Amino acid sequence: MIYLKSESEIDKMRIAARLVSQTLAVVAKEIEPGVQTGKLDRIAEEFIVKNNAKPAFKGYGPKNNPFPATLCISVNEEVVHGIPGTRELIEGDIVSIDCGVEKDGYYGDHAYTFMVGECDEKDKALLQVTLDSLYKGIEQAVHGKKTGDIGNAIQQFCEDKGYGVVRDLVGHGIGKDMHEDPSVPNYGKAGRGERLRTGLTLAIEPMITRGTWKVKTLADKWTIVTADGSKSAHFEHDVVVREGKAEILSTFDYIAEITKNEILETQYG
Repeated sequence: MIYLKSESEIDKMRIAARLVSQTLAVVAKEIEPGVQTGKLDRIAEEFIVKNNAKPAFKGYGPKNNPFPATLCISVNEEVVHGIPGTRELIEGDIVSIDCGVEKDGYYGDHAYTFMVGECDEKDKALLQVTLDSLYKGIEQAVHGKKTGDIGNAIQQFCEDKGYGVVRDLVGHGIGKDMHEDPSVPNYGKAGRGERLRTGLTLAIEPMITRGTWKVKTLADKWTIVTADGSKSAHFEHDVVVREGKAEILSTFDYIAEITKNEILETQYG
């Protein structure tokens, strides 16, 4: 069931989304060669709790194998759902950090892929294309369009440049639940799918690879990696469907202040 939000609900979602954005910036301060992913996770959880919210990912999933951490930290060929622990980041890694919070009954969900020190030029290009594709998708998140318009914009932009677009994982609606209808694939045909209406809130999140679009799941039943071992990038924003132009609830501005990251060149609109 598709659930359209009132303006008062959107106000609460904006607060949740901005808290996730601030959390990623706090984590960004600590990203450097030698840092353990578990340390980044602890920093995020402490910050979220301090701001009177709950980590949305911790404990999520099946009862016999709930996700054990606050952040999904996915390095290099890991696409999403990497579990933080004792792994140390090294110079040249790219690391996707996905974070979710629940605050006052509403969810925020937001992701950014960071460079660890100096990275390969091909990896920098992957990050830039993935970020650009996110905004290409957001441009289609307007009243009267279809979910297929979002996916088609992302797919065509990335595939035209020779990148793989992961198909097994998709964006989604978001609100009182972290995952709501509709699903928002990062591929598809324009004019197909669910009709977008004002007040619909979505998490749009392209996952793009330097190789195949195919993925596989590791033995922990959470970490998803590229089938060919190629590197992957992931960016995500929470948006509200509006007339004419979508509103972005989350922001990368806090990260930009910390990292001065050259990948942050894309401007929406």
